[in-house]
Amino acid sequence: MSAAQILEEIRRLPRQEQDELVDKVVEEFVDESEEQSAEQITEFEARADRLFRNPETGIPWEQVRTEAEERFKRKRECSE
Repeated sequence: MSAAQILEEIRRLPRQEQDELVDKVVEEFVDESEEQSAEQITEFEARADRLFRNPETGIPWEQVRTEAEERFKRKRECSE
């Protein structure tokens, strides 16, 4: 499933479920102890804009999940 398809599925959820999902994603994937620089925020916004203009360029969810799991696993291993 592509990122665009995932976003479309999320849009179909009731607003309360969307909010709960956002909270869960932030809780799992955002390290709030790390502040984002202005450059990082600018890059994030540019990437999001490109994705919304060209959703077909998104990466399939399965690939994103696999890569994220690998990154988090390496990060945990380094911090142990």
